[in-house]
Amino acid sequence: MGKRIIAQRRGRGSPTFRALTHKRVAPSVYPTVKGCVEGILREIVHEPGRGAPVGRIELEDGREFHMVLPEGVAEGQKILIGDDAPVEVGNVLPVGRIPEGVPICNIERRPCDGGKLVKSSGAYATVLAHAAEGVVVKLPSGKATTLHPMCRATVGVIAGAGRVEKPFLRAGKKFHWMRAKGRYYPRVRGVAMYPAAHPFGGHAHKPTTVSRHAPPGAKVGHIAAKRTGRRKK
Repeated sequence: MGKRIIAQRRGRGSPTFRALTHKRVAPSVYPTVKGCVEGILREIVHEPGRGAPVGRIELEDGREFHMVLPEGVAEGQKILIGDDAPVEVGNVLPVGRIPEGVPICNIERRPCDGGKLVKSSGAYATVLAHAAEGVVVKLPSGKATTLHPMCRATVGVIAGAGRVEKPFLRAGKKFHWMRAKGRYYPRVRGVAMYPAAHPFGGHAHKPTTVSRHAPPGAKVGHIAAKRTGRRKK
C-alpha cells in the first residue's frame, strides 16, 4: 500500500502546510498621492515571515500605510512621498528623479503598483543610467533592468543586513522560522525514503526528470525540464 507524498499533501491545503497569515501586520505598498505628501513614521513593527522591519506611516491627510524600512530611519521621522521629495534616506520618489549611483530599495516594477522589487533585508539596487527608453537599475542579483521613470522607490538600503549570518543553533528555531513562511521543515530527501513513500525511494535509481502530465503521486523532481546538471563551458 502506497503513501501520499508531500507534494500531494501540500495540495490538500491542511494547516500543516499553510502559512500563518493571520499574524501578519499589513502589505507593504505605497499609497497613491498627488504632488509631494509628508508622512510621519509612527511605529516600527516586526512582521512574522518577513526579515525586514515594517514601518507604519501616517500621512498628513490622515491615511496610513505600511512599507519596509531602510537603514537610518527612526520613529517620529518625516517621510516625504512624491515627485518633488528630496533625495534623502527614507523618502519615496520616482526613479527618474534619483541621481546615478544612489542606492534604492522597494522599487515599483510598473508605475503605481505599490513596490515589488528589492524588499528583503540588507538588499539594495543602484541607479546606473538615465536613458531614453527608461532608467537602468542594477538589481542585487547583478542583473540590469530598465524601468519607467515614474516607478517609485525608497532611497537607502533595506534594514536588517546580516540577518542570515547568525546561525539558528537549534532545529526548533528553524522550524518556527519556516512555519511563519508556510514551509515544511524538516524536509526528508526522497532517495532516503522507502519505495512506497516516494518515487525516488529504494535502491532503484530513477531519472529525476518527469513529464508535465505525470499524476500527482509521481510529479516530483525536475518537472518538464529541458536539461539538468551543471552547464559545460
